[in-house]
Parts: sequence; structure tokens; C-alpha cells
Amino acid sequence: MRAVVIDAPGGPDVLHIRELPVPVPMPGQVLIRVEAFGLNRSELHFLRGMGHSGSFPRVPGIEAVGTVERAPGGEFVAGTQVAALMGGMGRDIDGGYAEYTVVPASSVVPFRSDLEWSVLGAVPEMLQTAHGSLTVGVDARRGDTLLIRGGTSSVGLACIVLAKQQGITVIATTRNPSRAEHLRSVGADEVVIDTGSIADSVRVIAPGGVNGAVELIGTDTLPDTLRATAVHGTVSFSGMLADVWTIPDFYPMAVIPNGVRLTAYSGEASDLPAPVLQAFLDAVAAGTASVPIAKVYRLEDIVQAHVDMEDGARSGKLVVTTR
Repeated sequence: MRAVVIDAPGGPDVLHIRELPVPVPMPGQVLIRVEAFGLNRSELHFLRGMGHSGSFPRVPGIEAVGTVERAPGGEFVAGTQVAALMGGMGRDIDGGYAEYTVVPASSVVPFRSDLEWSVLGAVPEMLQTAHGSLTVGVDARRGDTLLIRGGTSSVGLACIVLAKQQGITVIATTRNPSRAEHLRSVGADEVVIDTGSIADSVRVIAPGGVNGAVELIGTDTLPDTLRATAVHGTVSFSGMLADVWTIPDFYPMAVIPNGVRLTAYSGEASDLPAPVLQAFLDAVAAGTASVPIAKVYRLEDIVQAHVDMEDGARSGKLVVTTR
């Protein structure tokens, strides 16, 4: 099989396509014929050697979609359409950047869909993070006003789609004014151009502050996002697009406004229930939801795909198909 291998940290040029043996699953594992996979910022962190776990050489990739080839433990029938995500994929075990991958059965979520694999490949990790951020993170409810800081990211766009399905008013941010219309087209009610300090602008739209906020930029914008949030509102720290991971000299009473709740969200496959995945895919097929895909690449274009992810010029999910 063809697989992308990283021997040591570096830039996109350390991604090499090689011929490897098809992995053999043990009981409790699933061999998946990979059809497509999405690219994620955490893979960029791992590529640069910034991850908190993992080893080299490694086939990267924290997610993939395809069909079951073998499940020795009987958890899945051969031919079942599945998504695989997290569970150490691409860090502690070889991941989805390959034509076949072996993953723990606990990392596999089944579904049924006639959507193109290039569309399906964009969904698993993006949907898991967006769904978890809105439910576990913010606990958003119908009628709430929600701020999505980093709206043009793939997770930000998915948050907009899911929030609008739930009857939530969405304020989304972008640093690029030319992307404002795109945010509105996927459902954002209001768009704020992110100058780094937007709390006052958000409070013009929502005078008492927003009920909840999903922070996807990083710790550098987090204090400002907290200031945009209402008393008893919740901010979920769910992403680090700016690659700023810590707050120097963190003093909670100076950073967190009175009565504003700060939490975080990062999930596993178990945080994406099969009915949630199926319902979203059915909604996409019916035209009532959309998958924000920026571009689809072939496996042999993996280096260019990572270059494009690093420069951040594209709005939405980058997807690679293997065949």
C-alpha cells in the first residue's frame, strides 16, 4: 500500500510517500481501506515536533474514512462504511495518511451514506470538535447568541452550520473582510472583522455579551473573547489556530471576568455518537446542511496540501483522497 511517512520533524518536505505492507489487525482492532482523510492543525503540530505525544517514524493522520476490511474481534462487518478518529492515530500508532490503516475498534464510528468520499473525508474530526464544543463545551441552547472566534476555520464553519440547525444566533469572526460573505452564506447572522480586540464590537451586537463562545484562535485572543461573554456565559477553548498554547503569567482574576465561565473541549471518537454523525450526513445529503470543503487533493499532492494548510489561505477543510 501507499502511505505517507514522517521520519523526523520538519516542514512539509519531510512527508514522503512510500510502499508499506498492509497492516494486520489483531482482536480489538479494525483494518480499514482508507478512501479519504481530512487535514488537521494537530497534524501540523506533530509534523513540526510540537506535539505532546507521538514517535517517529510515523504515518500521520488523526482521522480517515473508508470501509472495513477486517475486524477479527467481530465488532464490524467487512464492507461497513466507517470513520476512524483519534485514539492515538498518527502519533502513537500509524494514522490515516495511507491506503489502509489499523485502529482500535473504539476509534471507529459506522455510518451509511452515498455522499462522495471526498465529502465524507472532511467530516469526522471537524464534526466531533464542533459538536463537542457546542454541547460539552458551551452547552448552547436554542435562542442563545454564540460567538465563534475563528469562523473561517473548518471547525468554525461546522460550528456555524450546527448552531443554526439548533436555532442559535451566530456571531462569527474573520481577519479577512473578503471572507465575511462566505461566513454569512453558511449561516452566520453577524460577522465581526477580527482586529485582535473585538469585545466592544461584539457587545454592540449583543449588549449584554454573548451567551457562549467557541475560542478557536488560541490563548492570545482568549482574554478578549472572555470580555465579550455575558455573566454566566461560557467560553469553550477548543482550538489553537495561532499556535499560541499558553498564557504567560496567567492571573485568573485579571483574565476571567466576574461570572464568566471558562472551559475547554477536546474529544475522542466516543464523543461523536454514531447517530450524530449519521444525522449530519443525512442532512448534507438532503441539502439542509453543508460540509465546508476548501480543496480536495490526491495522495501524491500531500506536500502541497500541507503547504496550503500552513499558509492558512483557504477557508474550510482540506481533504485528501487516496484513489
